[in-house]
Amino acid sequence: MADPKGFITTARQTPQRRPVDIRIKDWREVYLDFEPGRVKEQAGRCMDCGIPFCHNGCPLGNLIPEWNDLTWRGDWSDAVERLHATNNFPEFTGTLCPAPCEAACVVGINSDPVTIKQVEIEIIDKAWDEGWVTPQAPAAKTGKKVAVIGSGPSGLAAAQQLTRAGHDVVVYERADRIGGLLRYGIPEFKMEKRRLDRRLGQMRAEGTEFRAGVNVGVDVTVEQLKADYDAVVLSGGATAARDLPITGREAVGVHQAMEYLPLSNRVQEGDLQSSPIDAAGKDVVVIGGGDTGADCVGTAHRQGAASVTQLEIMPTPPSERPDSQPWPTYPMTFKVTSAHEEGGERLFSVNTQEFLKDEAGNLRALRLAEVRREDGRFVPVEGTERELPCQLAFLAMGFVGPEKEGLLTDLGVELDERGNVARDSDFMTTVDGVFTAGDMGRGQSLIVWAISEGRSAAAGVDRYLTGRDVLPAPIAPTDRPMV
Repeated sequence: MADPKGFITTARQTPQRRPVDIRIKDWREVYLDFEPGRVKEQAGRCMDCGIPFCHNGCPLGNLIPEWNDLTWRGDWSDAVERLHATNNFPEFTGTLCPAPCEAACVVGINSDPVTIKQVEIEIIDKAWDEGWVTPQAPAAKTGKKVAVIGSGPSGLAAAQQLTRAGHDVVVYERADRIGGLLRYGIPEFKMEKRRLDRRLGQMRAEGTEFRAGVNVGVDVTVEQLKADYDAVVLSGGATAARDLPITGREAVGVHQAMEYLPLSNRVQEGDLQSSPIDAAGKDVVVIGGGDTGADCVGTAHRQGAASVTQLEIMPTPPSERPDSQPWPTYPMTFKVTSAHEEGGERLFSVNTQEFLKDEAGNLRALRLAEVRREDGRFVPVEGTERELPCQLAFLAMGFVGPEKEGLLTDLGVELDERGNVARDSDFMTTVDGVFTAGDMGRGQSLIVWAISEGRSAAAGVDRYLTGRDVLPAPIAPTDRPMV
């Protein structure tokens, strides 16, 4: 145990965010540096529980009490070794994960939980700064070739595990750069792409090959794929966005969130001087109250929107953990992200009924109404209809699954009852030698689940190719997300 009285004597602390009026003028990450002494104190709040429920809360099974204790003692190099034992990319989860581990922290039963996520990012940042993160090339090669389709977190995790196990791994990405959602879906202010680029450099040095700008199923046929590789891992994500087919949907100015967010990232990459979808001086409405919606809110603020309003059809979440979501489950409580802190308005229990156009076909407003739940349906409340000025509307209502046409159809993989790619306990699909990991098989979920699935799928692939059992598999495909 670290500090035996730490959870009593030390209050929970997290880094401060940079002042709003400063940070909305740039695209850097929003948090100020956290002093090393405070990191030690926060790690010392860990109780090293006899039954550490944080392990269960984390889909990766991170060894949280161990690296908390090592951090408190100043054994940083050992701490990062324990961190990497279960997580290929702690810098990704340390910036982007909503920390279900903290919701399951025993200290959180009657106090504020340990700042697990903050300790995690501090460990890996120090490791990079000190040069402790180095390539781990395989000791021997198997002679087997594996294709990984998609370079998001699940694909990268699977690729790194398989490369280190001695296989020749090629990662295909249809976008022009490697990284998938991490590259073009996550705004720079949430995770600067330097974190992604240095990890890709490590993977290249280990032997993983990356081929960007290749649409597998079009540029590379299914027949070529099967002929050239001993196994295939499908990790293309759940990219079929949920639409809102109401009157006026065709208005100029209505976009899917994933049509909008990648453009601002391309500006940061230097591809564009400005985004073709620019919120400057416009009234912006984001439909959908989740993380993707918040990303749109933060992006619109940085582009200089005149106003930003985020709509959510569900009621306002409670500020405290509800009785229906007891510890150690992940509670759906009201959260104020950095984007919400920067301004704008949030409306709950409302539904968009129509997009309103001007004579030129441009979006000018939307009509909405308050709703209430009746027999499992959302029913408009009479007399609450109104117009909301809007020249840009972004649909951030989640995703309905993977894209079916093309690669999945050509491969002939079967789908489960939810429309995702079906797989067995080894993450193999109904096609021999073809595996799947991440949102493509699980459905829309968290980055921590994606990495965990990538590691588990890699273990299944290695068993299939070699008959051995050397790679860890943190989860089974029947597990469902906690959040």
